[in-house]
Amino acid sequence: MYPASAPPTPSNMEAGLFASYHQPAQGLPVRQQQLGAGDDAPDRDGWAGNDPNTLLVVATLITALNYLLGLSMPGGYWQYSSTTSTSSVYHAGDPIMRDLHGPRYWVFRVASWMGVASSMVMMLSLLVRMAVDSPHVMWSFSVAFSSLVLTFIVSQSRTHLSLDILIWLAVLVIIWLIIGLHKEQRARIIRVLFCCDRDN
Repeated sequence: MYPASAPPTPSNMEAGLFASYHQPAQGLPVRQQQLGAGDDAPDRDGWAGNDPNTLLVVATLITALNYLLGLSMPGGYWQYSSTTSTSSVYHAGDPIMRDLHGPRYWVFRVASWMGVASSMVMMLSLLVRMAVDSPHVMWSFSVAFSSLVLTFIVSQSRTHLSLDILIWLAVLVIIWLIIGLHKEQRARIIRVLFCCDRDN
C-alpha cells in the first residue's frame, strides 16, 4: 500500500507552482538563429534574413501591380472605329499607343508581361520551399521589381526609348547588387562608385 498523500494546503501549492514555473522546459528546440549564436548562422542583415512569407506577400503585390499596369494602357483606347473608303484605320477598343507609338507600346507590353511572369515564378519558387537566397528567387525578384520602373518610364511621353531601356538595365543591376552581395562587398562597391575609399 502506498502512503496517502497529504491534502493540498496553500503552502505546498505555492511551492509546487514555484517549482514548476522555474523548472527549465524540456524537449523544446531552440534555434541558433533566434539566439544569434553559432558560426554558421546566416547574416540577418542581408537578403537571406528575409522571411519567405513576407517575400511571398511582396511577390503577390508585384503581380497585382503589373497586372493593373497591363490593363491601364497609357493613352487609353479608341472609342469608335475610323474607316476610309478602302479599309478600316482604327477599331474601337484598340489601344491608341499601339497605333501611334508602336515601339513604345511593345516595350510597355513586354515589360508588363515580364513583371507578371517573373513575380509568379518567384511566388511558385517560395511555395515549393526554395531557399530565399537562391539565385532563382533573387533574379525573379530583381526582374519583377525593376519591370515596374520600366513600365512607368515607358508610359511617360516625350522620352527616348533607348534611354528608358538603359535606365531599366541600371535599376536591374543596382537591385541585384543590393540583394545579391554581402554587406562588406556592398560597402566596398559603394566606396568605389562614389570615390570614397578610405585606404587611399
